[in-house]
Amino acid sequence: MKYLDEYRDGRLAGKIVDELRRIQTRPWVIMEVCGGQTHSIVKHGIDYLLPEGIELVHGPGCPVCVTPLEMIDKAHAIARRQDVIFCSFGDMLRVPGSEGDLFTIKSQGGDVRIVYSPLDCLKIARANPDKKIVFFAIGFETTAPANAMLVWRAKQEGVKNVSILVSHVLVPPSIASILQSPLNRVQGFLGPGHVCAIMGYREYEPISARFKVPIVITGFEPLDILQGTLMTLRQLESGRAEVENQYSRVLDRDGNKPAQKLVFSVFEIGDRKWRGVGSIPKSGYKLRWEFREHDAEKLFDVKEIDTHEPAVCISGQILKGIKKPHDCPAFGTQCDPQHPLGATMVSAEGACAAYYAYGRHLKKEQENKSAIASSLGGAA
Repeated sequence: MKYLDEYRDGRLAGKIVDELRRIQTRPWVIMEVCGGQTHSIVKHGIDYLLPEGIELVHGPGCPVCVTPLEMIDKAHAIARRQDVIFCSFGDMLRVPGSEGDLFTIKSQGGDVRIVYSPLDCLKIARANPDKKIVFFAIGFETTAPANAMLVWRAKQEGVKNVSILVSHVLVPPSIASILQSPLNRVQGFLGPGHVCAIMGYREYEPISARFKVPIVITGFEPLDILQGTLMTLRQLESGRAEVENQYSRVLDRDGNKPAQKLVFSVFEIGDRKWRGVGSIPKSGYKLRWEFREHDAEKLFDVKEIDTHEPAVCISGQILKGIKKPHDCPAFGTQCDPQHPLGATMVSAEGACAAYYAYGRHLKKEQENKSAIASSLGGAA
């Protein structure tokens, strides 16, 4: 397939790995920020292709994973109301709250619907004027424009029975938070390609300069990730710390200006809690005052809810790059995608879910290294 197969070329992958091996002089720890990158790394065995001493750790870039338990419980409280039609993308329906998930609420009579675009909520609202339509607006900067468009159009068109429950989070503050942690091991970052397609990568430049870490904005195919790793390693080995763009076929430094204008006309920046991580200052979006009539959190006066994370779960340490899924005693036994205990198992993009999907709960890591992904044509 054009623009896909060429980014899975085993011969080219082998050349990049050879170059990594040639220039590496010491161990390095690199974090891929985005959950889509994590999924690709595990699916294609990219971490097993890398020379020994180059370690990829998994960051907090899965939007479902980092949605705080308190917000999920608020969503469930709203979805249980008889006067509400609660709308969400499908990946949030099976995420467990303190008591069950949205599928459970639907089975108990709640009107919970999967939508494929936030704008579907406008059609539902017009068809159900006696109901309150609530959309669960989660994600990073990538999904913010579409969610902002829903609110903007609802206000412009006078559709008053639509609101959104906002749980948007931002990547740059999470990177800064990781680097400020006394337990941090990360020395370089593969930056989030999809996020930067919207926002550009200017925001990452002060972080790179302040903490003296390379950040390479990277795509999602195997060769993207290998090339991003090579670009990062070249900086680390030469003592440089800059922001570079591996994903230049998709994005540039400034990003999508019209999308940014829409986002900042509807949202403003505020503090946010991250599941498994905690509160990070100025790390999320909230609705501007002029759109308060579409703010579900205010309309339904959903108060803080006491939540309880399973004590055995180490997802917070996984999201910070401190540990990996196989370090968790519950991984693949008490915790699996059908019965997730923590943040990183609740979404297909979560590190634990990716490890489980590709069988890393079945074999020891050293045994897996002999079965590197066939999709890369035996580059190892």
